Amino acid sequence: MPKPAAIVGQIVLYGAFAAFIGYFATSPVYRQIGDDVALIKLSMSHLGGRECRKRSADELAKLPPNMRAPLECPRERSDIRLQLELDGKPMFEAVMHPTGLSKDGVSTVYKRFEVKAGSYRIAVKMNDNLVNPGFNYIKEAQVTLKPAQVLVIDFNPDKGGLFFQ
Repeated sequence: MPKPAAIVGQIVLYGAFAAFIGYFATSPVYRQIGDDVALIKLSMSHLGGRECRKRSADELAKLPPNMRAPLECPRERSDIRLQLELDGKPMFEAVMHPTGLSKDGVSTVYKRFEVKAGSYRIAVKMNDNLVNPGFNYIKEAQVTLKPAQVLVIDFNPDKGGLFFQ
């Protein structure tokens, strides 16, 4: 049978430990970003384009019947060029390379930008096939960011390409 002094000692020690954990669970207050700051997150994964070539009738005739695909497409995918502008000034620019041993995987980017809360003109431009000059996806918008607001810039071909959320 434990002595009463041992039981009281355990209660005191467990109480002190619980108070220690309770204090640091709520204090000091931790903030990921400042009070007047908003976040812009650029997060996307996309497959770059491929340059397929149409085979001629002579080329198709020389192939075995089970290999007569009308298009010849390389396995390798194109790099993706991406630009982000804030109020007309370049904020981020990158060329994303496809992943995989054969360079046939997705190109991925994740960047986080802290900006002062306020109104901004945001422009995102993307070219997913560098054989073609210029940009084939462009999204521009005037956004007003509140303190602690997070604006996500993503790409989804089913939603028309680039979008802000």
